[in-house]
This record gives sequence, C-alpha cells and structure tokens, in this order.
Amino acid sequence: MSPRGNVEAGGLAAGAGYRRIVVKVGTTLLTHETDRLNIRMMAALAEQMAQLRDDGAEVVLVSSGAVAAGRHVLGLSREERSIPHRQVMAAAGQGRLMHAYEQIFDWRQIPVAQALLTRRDLADRLGYLNVRNTLLSLLERGVIPIVNENDVVAVDELEGEAFGDNDTLSALVANLVDADLLALLGRVPGLYTADPHVDPGARLVPRVDLQEGEAPAEAGGTLGGRGRGGMITKIEAARLATACGVDTVIASGLDPDVLGKLTRGERVGTFFPAAVSRMESRKRWMRSGLSTRGEIVVDDGAADVLRRSNRSLLPAGVQEVIGTFARGDIVSIVDRSRGRVAAGIANYGASDLTQIKGLHSSEISKRVSHNGDEVVHRSNMVLI
Repeated sequence: MSPRGNVEAGGLAAGAGYRRIVVKVGTTLLTHETDRLNIRMMAALAEQMAQLRDDGAEVVLVSSGAVAAGRHVLGLSREERSIPHRQVMAAAGQGRLMHAYEQIFDWRQIPVAQALLTRRDLADRLGYLNVRNTLLSLLERGVIPIVNENDVVAVDELEGEAFGDNDTLSALVANLVDADLLALLGRVPGLYTADPHVDPGARLVPRVDLQEGEAPAEAGGTLGGRGRGGMITKIEAARLATACGVDTVIASGLDPDVLGKLTRGERVGTFFPAAVSRMESRKRWMRSGLSTRGEIVVDDGAADVLRRSNRSLLPAGVQEVIGTFARGDIVSIVDRSRGRVAAGIANYGASDLTQIKGLHSSEISKRVSHNGDEVVHRSNMVLI
C-alpha cells in the first residue's frame, strides 16, 4: 500500500506522501472579510504552495475570485447577480486575479499559467486530452497552473456549459491530472454535525467514508454571500474525487500552515479517503465504455522500456499499426508476439501513426501535424 493509503481512523496518517496536490480556494477565503481581493491572504496561501514545491510536490491551484475582483473594480453591488452582470464582472476581474497571482508567485520565482475551462472542454474527448496534456506538461516544467471556470462563456442558462461552482471543477481537475490529494480550502474548518453558526454544540467531523453511506449533517451555505459554493457542493466534490481515487480534505485556509499539515499527515479539517486507489481508477477508466479501437505493435526494446521504466511510447519503437483509431482513442500496446503490454490514449490517429512509425520524434512534423513527441504519454498509459 502506498504511504497515502495508510489512514488512521481519525484522519490522515503520519507521512501521507502526497506528491501531486490540487488546492481549491474560494472567494470568501480570498476576500477575507473585505469586498475585494485580500492580497495578504493570497500571499499567505501562495507561500504555502511555494513551500510544497520546495518539498518536491506538484501543485495545481483552482481559484475563485474573478467575479469579486471585477465587482470591486467596476463598483457594482452584491445585489447585481444576473448572468450578464456576472459575465461582465468575470471579464473585468480575471485579469486582475491572474496579475495578483503572477506578482505574488514571482516573489518566489515560480512561474504560473492560466487555464480557463468550461464543462464542454472536458466533455469533449479531444478537449479532455488536450487539457490534461497541457496541465501535465506545465507541471513537468515546474509551473503552477491556475485554473478557473470561464464565467464569461459558461453560464447556468447554457445547458452543459457550466460546472456551477469551482468545487466541482476542482474535483474534475484532480481526476484529470491524477492528483493524490484535493484540498478544498475555505473559511470553515471542515464538516460539522450541525451548522456551527447557529448550534453551539456542533462538532467537527474528522473523517467521512462516503462510499459507506451518506455524509452527516453539515454547515451549509456560504459566508457573506460572496461565493457560489457551500458545504453541500464540497461534499459532492469530495464524492466525485474519492470515487476517482483522490483523497480529499475540507479545511480552513485561515490556518497558516494547513497545506503543510496535510502533507505531513496531521489531522486537519474533515478527511474523505479515496474509495479506490488511483491506479485502480485509471485502469477502470481505460477499460470502460470506450472500447479499445486498435493495436500498436512495438519492438522488443520499446516493450522492455515500457514494462521496466514507466516511460512514454515514442514513434521510434512502433513497428506496426493495427486497426482504425483516432487521436484520443484508447489503444492496446502489444509486443511482437501480440502479448499485451499496456493500454493508453493515442496522441496520433492510425493513419498519422503509420506515417511516423519508426521515426525519431524530431521527424514527426515533417510527415504529420505535431501533437507531441510521444505516441502515448506515460501519464495516459496503464501497464497490463
């Protein structure tokens, strides 16, 4: 069992060993008792993420706050809640939100990148693959991706476009990048047995196993009316993430070392253990409704590298292409005796792959449109 799977009854175990973490921060936390972005709070959270980076972890930040930033700069009141006003505020605020993060992380010499997503981006097969590959490539280059819903185009009236809140988005991103941990940070310390704002006897629930039943009563609603999410959306996000093999924690971002405590395995907030291991989740997905579309036959050297070194499949190792498949389809990778080596998502369709098989990656663009140096990236592959 991996270190992150060793969980005590009351919360995390010592030495949780998280190496890829998605951190979601909400509007009420980022504004922190004001009607505008609180740069001091943003800097404190960024410093914790920078420390995770220093300790060898990879971080994806899912950040709300664009609408709040736009509301402040445009001088609009909170009563302005219509879709057009929300779009205007998001358009005016997203740049300011990113500019603030760029300056803050620049103090630590950490590059950041913006990713604005809609549900359509992840529902489309090629869109999902493109977003996944981009985020993973950014992480490999030491960049912190900053993800937000594209509120300018994704609105509730456009069916199928909107996530509805960044809690849901963060769970989808955690699954997208194969995260070890999803940290949902707000101003509330976690899930309670009742609403602590009205019931002085409410107790913090340290652990919830969602696969074993319904979550207990909780402190619903948002603080100050600044954000869209609440405890209900966080529980649903935890349900989605844990079903995909991602440990999830709801905790207070006001704790000055909350992320450090989580990665050290300390008991913070409410812990939701993954329902399955991450690898089990990946294998299930690879073998689910999207049936295998074709086969890629590789030479002995490539088969040995894939089995032993967890490397990506390069065109140089491809000997034969069997079947008809498109970029983004799941394919089987087999050795010369047709024994299955792995399954993965193809970066090239069968016709393009036929033209570049056996070639060095630098020669790809001379034959077909360049979709990456790899035929199948190791992050989109599971060994059989």
